[in-house]
Amino acid sequence: MPPLPRIKLLEGDGEPLESDWHVVQIHLLDELVRQLWSGRTDFFCGGNMFIYYSLKQARSVLRGKPLYKGPDFFVVKEVDGTKPRKYWAVWEEEGRYPDVIVELLSPTTAKKDKEDNLRLYARTFHTSEYFWYDVETGEFAGFRLNNGEYVPIEPNERGWLWSRELGAWLGIWEGVYQGRRYPWLRLYDENGALVPTAAEAERQRAEQALQQAEAERQRAEQALQQAEAERQRAEQALQQAEAERQRAEQALQQAEAERQRAEQALQQAEAERQRAEQALQQAEAERQRAERLAQRLRELGYEPE
Repeated sequence: MPPLPRIKLLEGDGEPLESDWHVVQIHLLDELVRQLWSGRTDFFCGGNMFIYYSLKQARSVLRGKPLYKGPDFFVVKEVDGTKPRKYWAVWEEEGRYPDVIVELLSPTTAKKDKEDNLRLYARTFHTSEYFWYDVETGEFAGFRLNNGEYVPIEPNERGWLWSRELGAWLGIWEGVYQGRRYPWLRLYDENGALVPTAAEAERQRAEQALQQAEAERQRAEQALQQAEAERQRAEQALQQAEAERQRAEQALQQAEAERQRAEQALQQAEAERQRAEQALQQAEAERQRAERLAQRLRELGYEPE
């Protein structure tokens, strides 16, 4: 695209969005894309921001009779996401147009979004994917560019629409965001998990940390119970060992007593043997004396009886 003459572009016209819901829904989409692509800086999200694509259109905005101002929300890929921007001027962005556009319908914008903008995004912007959502009626539709024309994206069984450009599903989620309960347009990852907001992600991290802490507490309690059981088993084993030691000591004492009794019996038997031997010796001595006496009597001429 050739450079256009330098003109001072408006950053906004001060007109409020159709409703508070529109403001919050745009903020939600911006937050979700940033969460989905956390850590990346090669994309730009714009919400309620002017897009300038031609000198004629830019001058119409300056005159207060804009041919077109900008979508409710858009995403441009493969650009410097760190560059500060207050509007998107195509000729200042190397001819880049949005890759994804989301329009939030209202009674005053629905016809234009479904007809004029549908043609503009397909034939001039060549935006790959275009989605619209009406919170009042629940109408939700998406289109993918094919040979210069938009073809409806078929919903899955949940009514979600797959965005190839985002690598995520878009679907309706009933819940509370920033204190407001609505059926919000949200993103789901390729596995069908809800892409969390920053607050939800922080809450999930806190819940996971709490669950981990509880798991650690339970593991510590189990370890303590196991240690107590081991201590009790060790104490029982010690008591059993002490009982065995006492029984062994008693058996040793009994064996010693038996040994002493046996030794005493042996000593008594030895004493009896010695006394018997002495008696035998005395008897032998008496026999020898009697024999000598008898011999003496025979020598004297007496025959002993």
